[in-house]
Amino acid sequence: MNTPATDPRAVVIRYVEAVRDGDAGVVRDSFADDATWHYPGDLPISKVWRGRDAIVDDFLGGMGPVLVPGTLRIELLGTIAEGDRVVAEWTSQARTVHGGTYDNRCLGIFTVRGGRIASVVEYTDTRHVGQVLFAGGDRPEV
Repeated sequence: MNTPATDPRAVVIRYVEAVRDGDAGVVRDSFADDATWHYPGDLPISKVWRGRDAIVDDFLGGMGPVLVPGTLRIELLGTIAEGDRVVAEWTSQARTVHGGTYDNRCLGIFTVRGGRIASVVEYTDTRHVGQVLFAGGDRPEV
């Protein structure tokens, strides 16, 4: 039986809210050691990220250098849960160091096991990501 700390929907909501609030400790704690995050597409960040450290430090953390500090806004729009799988929809907005505005709608399919995120497949407008976050050939180091 799932407790509030291990309920898959609660785990995903806690994670998204931690990203929104900049709570790095909760973000890191949300993932299993061997978690995966699949970011489809043909961007430099498009691949299957393997392991908590690679997801948190390299993938999620790698976006920091292209965003103006203090401008990131995340809004969780909703979740749908069935068993250990949770679909979450959120928006992300920020100003970029290139002078542009990042404004995207994202959807992730999360699998939660033992109170931690075991895998994520994220769907978003990768064309917008490429045009806004990788403008001018600058690429986050990943």
